[in-house]
Amino acid sequence: MNLLLRLRGSLEAVPYSFLAIPLRLGVAWIFWSSAQVKLINWQRTIEFFRDEYQVPLLPPELAASVALSIELAAPVLLVFGLFTRFAVLVLLGMTAVIQTFVYPDAWPTHLQWTAMMLVLLCRGAGFISLDHFLWQRFASRRQTKPAA
Repeated sequence: MNLLLRLRGSLEAVPYSFLAIPLRLGVAWIFWSSAQVKLINWQRTIEFFRDEYQVPLLPPELAASVALSIELAAPVLLVFGLFTRFAVLVLLGMTAVIQTFVYPDAWPTHLQWTAMMLVLLCRGAGFISLDHFLWQRFASRRQTKPAA
């Protein structure tokens, strides 16, 4: 029993920042891979958006371009831990659109994505990130400015 308590204590002592790295990389990989598939054959991507995905309110060309832009930009932000919460919000929105309009039967996969992203949304990128560096700089500048 003592061994189990020590093991539990050791696991609970793992800093969140180390756990956030695989979360960021995992979410980034999901969307980056999707972007690469779209780039392989853009014409086929447009056909998918017109015939299979059928996102409401947007023409297929625009929907495909928006999806590709998000899938290229957000993963880069996640890898560097830059504007992590914003990137995650955008990806959560995209996941909601995919779940609702494109692949409603893929909810187990989307639930996994959402779980990873909710941790990042609530806890941030961790201290091994540009977000942490920028917040530290911002906080130190605010503290050194004289009150007006």
